[in-house]
Amino acid sequence: MDSRIEARPLRGEAPFALNEVFYSRTDSRGVIQIGNEIFRRVSDFAWDDLIGAPHKIIRHEDMPRGVFQLFWEILGNGDFFGGYIKNKSRDGLYYWVFAVVVPCEDGFLSARIKPTSKLFDKVAQGYADLLKEEQEGGLSPEESRDRLLAWCVDLGFENYEQFAANALADELMARDQGLEQAPDLSIERLRTMLANSDVLAEETRGLIDDFAAMRTIPHNLRVLASRIEPSGGPVTVLSQNYGSISQEMSNWFATHVLGKDSNFSKIKGQVSQSLFVAGVVRIFAECNKQLQRENHAVLDEEGRAHEQSLLRALAVVQEEHARTQLSDVNREAERITKICETMQRQLLGLSSTRVLCKIESARLPEDGHSLSDIIDQLGRFQQRISQRLQHISNLCSNDPKPADQPS
Repeated sequence: MDSRIEARPLRGEAPFALNEVFYSRTDSRGVIQIGNEIFRRVSDFAWDDLIGAPHKIIRHEDMPRGVFQLFWEILGNGDFFGGYIKNKSRDGLYYWVFAVVVPCEDGFLSARIKPTSKLFDKVAQGYADLLKEEQEGGLSPEESRDRLLAWCVDLGFENYEQFAANALADELMARDQGLEQAPDLSIERLRTMLANSDVLAEETRGLIDDFAAMRTIPHNLRVLASRIEPSGGPVTVLSQNYGSISQEMSNWFATHVLGKDSNFSKIKGQVSQSLFVAGVVRIFAECNKQLQRENHAVLDEEGRAHEQSLLRALAVVQEEHARTQLSDVNREAERITKICETMQRQLLGLSSTRVLCKIESARLPEDGHSLSDIIDQLGRFQQRISQRLQHISNLCSNDPKPADQPS
């Protein structure tokens, strides 16, 4: 073992190297069943003091209660927890970890790495602020949990699950950089997909807004045409057709892409979960290697093989789950791409109608100029819609080159 790691300071942070992963497994009550040598060394406890002790033996008084309230709620639902935890060693030193905790064998398995990302600095301050609120405001654990969830939203995440997925990815990327390792391409790809899903949702909402804004123009066109041409004249009929077709396109997109029965709204959540799983699987793989290298005082060969088998089995199940989710995402992306292609063809039909309106308005004896201005407005909206459709299609096909942004 590196003597620099073994040397412990009298105060401050316990030695915990960036390339290390420590591991423990508890029963359903959080009583420690087993752990690896790094866990024992960093916590500074003897094995006799750790095995059979509640995991809260290493809990630090700086931790807000709301974090653990959320922790147990997530695990109680059978889900994976990922989050930042400040722990306390036997000798009074502290150490921060990013912990991944998963249900396993009627209990829980936890693997932890050292956090070093820029997000971690915000978390440390956020926890300090939350603890102060608990102490000064007498917050209950449930109230503190709600403040924590609201804080995640303030950071720009829709929920805690998305925060945890991004945080784990940030930590692994910062870890690679700190260890001068090549970046994890699977995590980078999923981060790009997650960013694209945000833009995709924004572009789709913008598309619906553009359709809504355009809806009044054919109406204004009909009103003006009714004043300067006979009832049922060509501009009136063409404007009615234009309004009907554009309304149909808007309704179809709103129902089949943004509607409650669409998978579109699930895309970001599915990609986020896949990102989290990719991080978990990587940590488990590294933890497995760590166990293989250790001369363990508690685990014999059979026990070590059992722990490694658990890690591999959990990774396999989660990888399969992630593959299923990403397959769903790809199918939805293909569906939206086809929708955009269909709507682009329909826009060509609207362009023909708009050109006919322009021709007919030029033949009217008066106010033709006003009609022409309105028709030009339709053209500008149509161009914006076409650009949005192309951008959406590019995002769904993972095309890194975006279309021109709507002005």
